[in-house]
Amino acid sequence: MSERPLPVPAEGLEPEVGVGPWPGIRPDDPRYDPELLAEGDRRNVADQYRYWTVEAIVADLDTRRHPFHVAIENWAHDLNIGSVVRTANAFNAAGVHIVGRRRWNRRGAMVTDRYLHVTHHADAAALAEWAGDLPIVGIDNVPGSVPIEGHALPRGCVLLFGQESTGLTAEAQAACDVVLHITQYGSTRSINAGAAAAIAMHTWIEQHA
Repeated sequence: MSERPLPVPAEGLEPEVGVGPWPGIRPDDPRYDPELLAEGDRRNVADQYRYWTVEAIVADLDTRRHPFHVAIENWAHDLNIGSVVRTANAFNAAGVHIVGRRRWNRRGAMVTDRYLHVTHHADAAALAEWAGDLPIVGIDNVPGSVPIEGHALPRGCVLLFGQESTGLTAEAQAACDVVLHITQYGSTRSINAGAAAAIAMHTWIEQHA
């Protein structure tokens, strides 16, 4: 697929993201969005998905999703949820599960939630019922937790994350098959929830992908 070169930005201006209108004869392919072909695609998507509809991108991602799910407790409208969702998209998680409040701040997700299957569960018990035999792996530095370093993560699993300040609730911990923590070496007790989620997901990728 050829792409029209982007113009060199004037000094002090940010370069445009993406590509302009499709040059030449437009492709006769249902995956392409006629509006994007005509006006250009400025979305933050991989080059292989330029000009594709959201539905076409989701369908393609569905053919190769990784078999881990990401679940986040949402009791205090944590702004980090958007960051976790964005990372789940980057690693092509099988799905994202919001536990607790249905509404969450989508700004940090940078619209990546459109390319994921997002499911809501009223509480940790509902998540556990949905998971069935799928292991739930909590990520939190609570007493009794096990270091994630060197721990074999199940190929199919749910990685469960808590709130930024309070961590996993007691109910969520009870629903977990195991709770892992990320070993730290500084003075701070915990790291950012979005960062912890990224580390945990990448650990799964290193072991299975």
